[in-house]
Amino acid sequence: MTTTTAERVASALLGLEGVTVFVLAGWQVVALVTGDTDDAASSVALVVLTTIGALALVAFAVAVFLGHSWGRSGGIVAQLLILAVALGAATGPTAAPATAVATAAPAVLALVALFTAVRRAATRRPPEER
Repeated sequence: MTTTTAERVASALLGLEGVTVFVLAGWQVVALVTGDTDDAASSVALVVLTTIGALALVAFAVAVFLGHSWGRSGGIVAQLLILAVALGAATGPTAAPATAVATAAPAVLALVALFTAVRRAATRRPPEER
């Protein structure tokens, strides 16, 4: 099966997000090793969870590229979670609007690409399966 432009774009965005989250995990490891953390156990847990999130994003990227529906579904859920993080960055006593925009912008683009990929996938199915 050939991939559509929307699937390739969504896959690329998910892959870039996955790489970015891997970089974040590396940053967390550096902070842990240099002693820039208050609680080592919590820091290790955060590194593990961040790495799992990065692996999930990369898996969604590959699945979307291959045309699997679970990759599109997982990618949509991941983007909604990223938007929730962006909302948290934009509000509260230590709000960082620039960080919120930098976090939300790729998620919105990926959501648009994923929704477009879902629409294209639905039109590829035979009419009796719709």
